[in-house]
Amino acid sequence: MAGVSIIDAHVHLYPPEVNADPAGWAATHAEPRWAALCTRRRRDGRPVQGFPSVDGLLRELDAAGIARAVLLGWYWENELTCAEQNRFYAACVRAHPDRLAAFASVQPTAGGAAALQEVWRAHGEGLIGLGELSPHAQGFAVDTPAWVEVLELAAELQLPVNLHVTDPASRPFPGWVGTPLEDFSRLAREHPGVTFILAHWGGGLPVADLPNVYVDTAASPLLYGEAAWERLGREVPVGRVLFGSDFPLVLYPRTENKADGGLKTFVAEAMRNVPTVAARAALLSGNARRLFGWG
Repeated sequence: MAGVSIIDAHVHLYPPEVNADPAGWAATHAEPRWAALCTRRRRDGRPVQGFPSVDGLLRELDAAGIARAVLLGWYWENELTCAEQNRFYAACVRAHPDRLAAFASVQPTAGGAAALQEVWRAHGEGLIGLGELSPHAQGFAVDTPAWVEVLELAAELQLPVNLHVTDPASRPFPGWVGTPLEDFSRLAREHPGVTFILAHWGGGLPVADLPNVYVDTAASPLLYGEAAWERLGREVPVGRVLFGSDFPLVLYPRTENKADGGLKTFVAEAMRNVPTVAARAALLSGNARRLFGWG
């Protein structure tokens, strides 16, 4: 899109040891939920996602016309996995500061002090947010004291928090976890100093009256098809939607079987469905630049 440097605000990436043997790595690191989601295969035997290298990601961003990507962690079950992912992301950002930014993972069930220490460390390494996290998948309640302390620190450090949201009307699949939408409304209202980003269009949660909430478009083609774009201006203001792909998830399994998972196709879908030049500029770049302070 001429004049717009596209930002993908929802990308996942893993260290080489994970890419080499995802299922084996998950077994040795006690991450069964991640394995159920990320190493499964479709009915035709093809994987649901790829495991590209950092260089592979950059090539796919270039091919799709994306100037910058925000690497998101995962809702890991174990504290050590969070720390390893965060160190990997810090190294990625140091190597490619003009192309990559990153959020940190944290596991509050590790205990308040340990979780807060990891947030401070990640912040010191240049990570700019927390997420993708999921109280419902990581095994803590939205009012767990250690989690509340993490959110208070996020507000203090001005770190946006990306949360995984499952549409309650969606069909269960391996690794699926329910995420009651009222929990996210509660979090937003009880923590007005935190900027929340609700992944996957916020699971359908109307956010117009939640001024500290953004949504991203991650996995939109898989979850909703092109009908998702009808939500713009109706359930969510255009100014609070971030373009996000969920790379390296294969977004168009019926038509795409490439390493990019349909990244270029998804950019084209967004351009086709966002009605005005101003709205496209905001969704594809401007909203993220404002939120992350990139000018």
